[in-house]
Amino acid sequence: MAKNYIMAGDTINIVAAANIASGAGVQVGRIFGVAANDIAAGTEGPINLTGVYDLPKTAAQAWTAGALIYWTGTACTNVAATNILIGIATRAQLAADTIGRVRLNGAGITP
Repeated sequence: MAKNYIMAGDTINIVAAANIASGAGVQVGRIFGVAANDIAAGTEGPINLTGVYDLPKTAAQAWTAGALIYWTGTACTNVAATNILIGIATRAQLAADTIGRVRLNGAGITP
């Protein structure tokens, strides 16, 4: 192992700007992850950058499996616009669905 190795990077710690609930989507700059547990405002806590998660989905959008998925700041969407790319849909979702299954790509990427 290299002497400058820190960690695998699937999970990193962030300092919460506000209270964050376990399982919530978290954006810090261009980093996107899912809170591994509750994180109180002003404290450090872990977010997962990879994995498959059920996350809030923008209403009235149908997704196909493999579609690129973006974060609006509060929910997932299949519309790039000014949102950041966070991963792919792992299954089709109906327009009526309020939750979408997403595989995180490990980073938030500006389209």
